[in-house]
Amino acid sequence: MSRRWFPWLCLALVAYGVYDWARSHRVYQTEGMVVAEAPLQTTARGAAFEMNGVSVTPLASYEIRALVLGVEAYRFDEGAAVAPLDVAVGWGPMSDSGVLNKLNISQGNRWYYFRSKSGEGMPLPVEVLSRHSANMHLIPANQEINTQLKRLRVGQVATLKGRLVNVARADGWRWSSSLSRDDAGGGSCELMYVEMVETP
Repeated sequence: MSRRWFPWLCLALVAYGVYDWARSHRVYQTEGMVVAEAPLQTTARGAAFEMNGVSVTPLASYEIRALVLGVEAYRFDEGAAVAPLDVAVGWGPMSDSGVLNKLNISQGNRWYYFRSKSGEGMPLPVEVLSRHSANMHLIPANQEINTQLKRLRVGQVATLKGRLVNVARADGWRWSSSLSRDDAGGGSCELMYVEMVETP
C-alpha cells in the first residue's frame, strides 16, 4: 500500500469507529417509567404477499411504543433473510429504570433473557416482567425501514407500526407470530412486518 493512502485509511477507520460507537451507544432515560401504554393490536390484516422467497400472511395490525432493551442482528440462521434483526422491548414496569437497573438483559439464538443482577431475586414477579416485555423478530418492509431499524439503540424509545405475520417457504419451512402479550417460552415472540419506525 502506498504511504500516501495510509493517513486516509486511518481516518476512515476512526470515522467508522465513531459511527459504530454512536450507533450502538446506550441512550439513558430519566428515572421512572417512560412508556405507560401497552401495544395496540387490531384485527385488520391485509392480503398475503411474497417477499424474499417466502409467503407472508398478515394476522393482525400492530403498533408498539416501547423502550429498546436489546438489539441483536442475525446473518446466518434460517430466518436471517426474512427477519435480520431482533429487538427486545419493554413497556410499563419494563420501561422503568428502577426495575431495569436490577436486571441483566441479553439476547441470543432468537431468544431474550432477563435475570437478577444481585442474585437476590427479581424486582417484580417474573410473570409481570414477561407480560410487559417482548423479543420481536422484525421484517423490514423496505430498505429505508431496514436502515432505521439498524439504528435503534438500547435505552431509546421507539414506535413501530406494521403487522404481525406468519411466513412460509415452498420447502415447508414456517415461522409464526404470537398474537398474545401473556405468553412465554417457545412461540411467544412477535414476528412483525415493520412499515413505519418513529424515534424521538
